[in-house]
Amino acid sequence: MISIDSNTPLPELEEFLESKNWLNPHEKISAISKPGEGNMNVVLRVKTNQRSFILKQSRPYVQKYQQIEAPLNRIEVEYEFYQAVQRASISKHIPAILAFDQRNFVIQMEDLGLCEDMTFCYEDRKVSLDILKKLIGISYAIHKVGNVKRFPENRALRELNHQHIFVLPFMEENGFQLNDIQAGLQELSLPYKKDTAIKAVVNELGDKYLSKGNVLIHGDYYPGSWMQQENKVYIIDPEFSFIGFREFDLGVMTAHLIMVTMDVSSLATVMELYEGKANNILVSKVAGIEIIRRLIGLAQLPLQRSIEEKDYLLQHARKMILV
Repeated sequence: MISIDSNTPLPELEEFLESKNWLNPHEKISAISKPGEGNMNVVLRVKTNQRSFILKQSRPYVQKYQQIEAPLNRIEVEYEFYQAVQRASISKHIPAILAFDQRNFVIQMEDLGLCEDMTFCYEDRKVSLDILKKLIGISYAIHKVGNVKRFPENRALRELNHQHIFVLPFMEENGFQLNDIQAGLQELSLPYKKDTAIKAVVNELGDKYLSKGNVLIHGDYYPGSWMQQENKVYIIDPEFSFIGFREFDLGVMTAHLIMVTMDVSSLATVMELYEGKANNILVSKVAGIEIIRRLIGLAQLPLQRSIEEKDYLLQHARKMILV
């Protein structure tokens, strides 16, 4: 297996791509760079004398937290997701897949260019209604995709994600040094780690997350997976996708909208704009869990909020879980 990254010599990368017939005639690589900070995988932008494209490769660990092992075949799940939704009405909202090398766990895909992921929303503290409608519409289209009975279970990655969503953030001794992130955060987290009522709901939903559902979901539907270029919206990084329950995607989306805007009415907005049938209580519970795990778990966000604001978010999250 070849390993590619931003330090790979250009001749070596070029030789690999030529061996896969992934380069056009007379095409030569001129530069490689990182298009952004990937959490799970190695992501490269390859510029040639003819075009630009993206290479993405999975490793046996999480790229951002390399001490955490992760299944290599997640890149195959991502490929299968793109293949499934390519047949749906949202093909214009995903990058085109140019090639897939299963043996080396590499996808070659369209370069979306000047797009940026929507994590800037945490600083802007807003998402425009037009963009929000598009994001909710895309989620509905994903959930409507048919003929997915053979979609990968993605069990190993779900088990890893389950630990970081439903287990570790609610453990008193989980090794996370929260005061290193923000003074007072460790003390703020303790009541939620000791709350047996919350833990009962979290455990129940954790079991549901690991169970087989009935719709295709993205599995990580938050601003880091949303790309925006003016009024265009794209969806990326579906390696956490599986056949699950639509309320998971909607709950994760709702949680991040609340953290972005500090407006708890985001739940009502999402439920009003979503065209399908969804259980708003289940969406609320998932959203509450996602808020808590993002504030006191390992997977921190570029979220500049005062300790008082985080206190407010955690208190509201508790209410959403116990609704």
